[in-house]
Amino acid sequence: MTSTHAFWLAGRQATGEDTIDVTSPWDGRLVGTVAVPGEAQVEEAVAAAYAVRDEFAATPAHLRAAALDHVSRRIVERADEIARLISAENGKPLKWARGEVGRAVSVFRFAAEEARRFNGGDAQRLDTDPGGAGRLALTRRFTRGAVLGIAPFNFPLNLCAHKIAPAIAVGAPIILKPAPATPLSGLLLGELLAETDLPAGAWSVLPVPNDRMPALVEDERLPVISFTGSDKVGFAIMDSVPRKHITLELGGNGAAVVLADYASEKDLDWAATRIATFANYQAGQSCISVQRVIADASVYERLVPRIVAAVEAQITGDPADESTDVGPLVSEDAARRVESWVDEAVRSGAQVLAGGKRDGAAYAPTVLSEVPADTKVSREEVFGPVLTLRRVEGESEAFAAVNDSKYGLQAGVFTHDVQAAFRAHRALEVGGVIIGDVPSYRADQMPYGGVKQSGVGREGVRFAMDDYTYERVMVFTGLDL
Repeated sequence: MTSTHAFWLAGRQATGEDTIDVTSPWDGRLVGTVAVPGEAQVEEAVAAAYAVRDEFAATPAHLRAAALDHVSRRIVERADEIARLISAENGKPLKWARGEVGRAVSVFRFAAEEARRFNGGDAQRLDTDPGGAGRLALTRRFTRGAVLGIAPFNFPLNLCAHKIAPAIAVGAPIILKPAPATPLSGLLLGELLAETDLPAGAWSVLPVPNDRMPALVEDERLPVISFTGSDKVGFAIMDSVPRKHITLELGGNGAAVVLADYASEKDLDWAATRIATFANYQAGQSCISVQRVIADASVYERLVPRIVAAVEAQITGDPADESTDVGPLVSEDAARRVESWVDEAVRSGAQVLAGGKRDGAAYAPTVLSEVPADTKVSREEVFGPVLTLRRVEGESEAFAAVNDSKYGLQAGVFTHDVQAAFRAHRALEVGGVIIGDVPSYRADQMPYGGVKQSGVGREGVRFAMDDYTYERVMVFTGLDL
């Protein structure tokens, strides 16, 4: 994994004058050297995507579906290799990397299935009023044009899949920009796409540095942008190109609510285990990791020691070790930022119940209580293995605490009360409410996205396909209906 990796320009391999090194967050070793496209090569990729847009949109569904099926099968065949690549470049423990590979297999399979049934058209009789006598409307969806997909480092394979697969399914050319810290997984997807019969220009994988991203964002030949990353960068993109169609999947500070009825020993053990696991998986580097626990006062004292014990039981260390639960953050700078935020909270009065220590790029799984509401770990997205605890009096206060955030991605509500579940669904200002589990649950076929500063639009294969297309109606006149 230390050879130089070419990038993918309009479906073919290419190299540039510059390279970047990809290093392991765990031990700093060189994982691979990646060729970086020059400006002329980026222009060639964009021009090819723009030129092929009509041809690609007109390709038969079976061709696009076959390509997606092929990628899904090939990921299965190379699953262990890909998981180890993710772990090496990202620092993700191998067990979680394998889970990511499995999800990417499903994403491409779901996209193949959707490609086969997409755009059959909806017919609507218009003779419900006299002026529509003999008229029938047929509505189909058509691509908006070429897509710029910008992927983050935390799921370097699956979030690339969530950009690429829906675009291919609808016949929209895509230029993928993987994260500079983790480009190898995206480039491997390019390797698998190159084995298909998709037209030249239908896809490119360009590991350009972030400082060259604005030129791609502003290019009028790329009318659709799908971005996953920080709210600061996402909304800066939206502000810079307000007339483009933009999907933003941004940050969160996910809350897990434990209501009073979730009170048996079994209930609390389950909640604590799930909270501890999904506050720390990916070292907390997930938009829907558990950051805030909001527990009813009637269960708080019994729940907290269970959470602390479950967090302390998380195995930290080498991400290549099969037993490791929590690996390093993506960089030492990221770990230093988490450290500074926890230190700020402690200076403001927070109590450290577990963790609170940094070792290089690794930060120990941490539990904080009595955290002031105005500290960064309460208000911002920590994006690290840090969990805060809060006691509330009753359901209304719990739901208000969830909503007291600029973010609104997903929330988990531990309850057995179906009526409480529906009240949560109505009251919580988030894109997804998970009942009986943490906010970290995501099925790749479901709609996924947030409100407020957590973004606009939805991912999930079918929902991204809708975002990449628009409705166009055709009216037939003079029919004998």
